[in-house]
Amino acid sequence: MSIPTQLTIGPLTITPPILLAPLAGYSDLAWRMSVRPLGGVGLAFTEMLSPHSLIQGKTKRHKTIIATSDEDNPLGYQIYGSEAKRLCDGALVLEQRGVRLIDINMGCPQRKIAGNGAGAGLLRDPDEAIRIAASVVKSVSIPVTVKLRLGWERQLLVAHDMAPRLEDAGVAAITIHGRTRCQGYMGEADLDEIARVVASVKRIPVIGNGDIVSPAGARRMFDVTGCSGLMLGRGAMKNPWLPRDIWNDLQGLPPAPPPTRDEWVDYALAHFEGMIALYGAQGATLLYRKWIPQYLRRLLAGRRHLVEMMRLEEVDLMRAAIAGLREIRPLEEVLHDDPPEPETEQE
Repeated sequence: MSIPTQLTIGPLTITPPILLAPLAGYSDLAWRMSVRPLGGVGLAFTEMLSPHSLIQGKTKRHKTIIATSDEDNPLGYQIYGSEAKRLCDGALVLEQRGVRLIDINMGCPQRKIAGNGAGAGLLRDPDEAIRIAASVVKSVSIPVTVKLRLGWERQLLVAHDMAPRLEDAGVAAITIHGRTRCQGYMGEADLDEIARVVASVKRIPVIGNGDIVSPAGARRMFDVTGCSGLMLGRGAMKNPWLPRDIWNDLQGLPPAPPPTRDEWVDYALAHFEGMIALYGAQGATLLYRKWIPQYLRRLLAGRRHLVEMMRLEEVDLMRAAIAGLREIRPLEEVLHDDPPEPETEQE
């Protein structure tokens, strides 16, 4: 099966067909603008937005979620909710601001979202989900896409039935995460079910999502499902060079050398500086803590070092701690030099 080199969503042509997922609490401007320069990103998304916050537009949190720049392009904005009118109003606000693509979240498994009928909660009432999508499509002139899961639970998979109805409602593309809401992020993504969704539509692209953490995993997603593009989430959080590596592989190029320790530190510092610009010194320092277990863990000298960095509250201390990782040997390297006794390995 041939591997696509670009993705068409409405009037938008996206090259490469690799998307950064909308990740609540993570996919802000600072992260997007840290990953994009590394290569391989065709389209990125904001964190999911509440229509209420879009309409009110007063909170500091709202302003940081919608923050973007000229280089942060192309960019899609994801909205969530369970009320058609409110979602339509929010979509109109975005269109008036010049947004080029809107995505409706029908896949978030968080209890506070799905439990209130939004996100993956919409999968419990497919008819209402289709009605909401159709209303949003009619309210704006820009492409509207939908991100959903296979269903609420394994016993009731609905995505393959919803996909053609979403297409008929005017949705321009569908992203499908290969798990149910009840699975959360446990188990493996079901590529056969994603393939079933791909086969159910006539014209619009279906984007595969779930468990893509390597070029081989990306090729498997394409080969098994026949999808038109890939969406990367947790894999790109832990390895920001993943989009580049996947794109090189899809083009038949030789693998790039893995990032060096200095490159990791340079990336981490650039990301931190981007967060300072977005949130201010104190806010950035506190918020950066959540990234330490994501991609800095491999650079740390054991758990004690991790805990120490997670406690830092001052911007200069955090900046110095990140820069200091150039000289610190990770615990794994130390153990490799002096292997433990077999008894220790078995414990």
